[in-house]
Amino acid sequence: MSVPTMSATAQPRNCGPRDVVVERLAERFGETRQSMGLGADNAMVEVFASPTSGTWTITVTSAHGITCLVASGHAYEALAEALPATGRDA
Repeated sequence: MSVPTMSATAQPRNCGPRDVVVERLAERFGETRQSMGLGADNAMVEVFASPTSGTWTITVTSAHGITCLVASGHAYEALAEALPATGRDA
């Protein structure tokens, strides 16, 4: 996943400083970070979700601290699935 980097003055409407975005997800939807990983260009990809309401949001944060919302939805479920046995197709 490649996300274009932007200056702080050229932010689209669905982007903002990470602390502001995280606070709004918590206040408006009760979402907290459920998982994270590194994407292209050291962008941090995070999944926020509310186990209570089932809403979820995927964000990407650039190395400059600007967070953009890339997807959201309903019916979030946390899973703990085992990996397939070694040597067997998934």
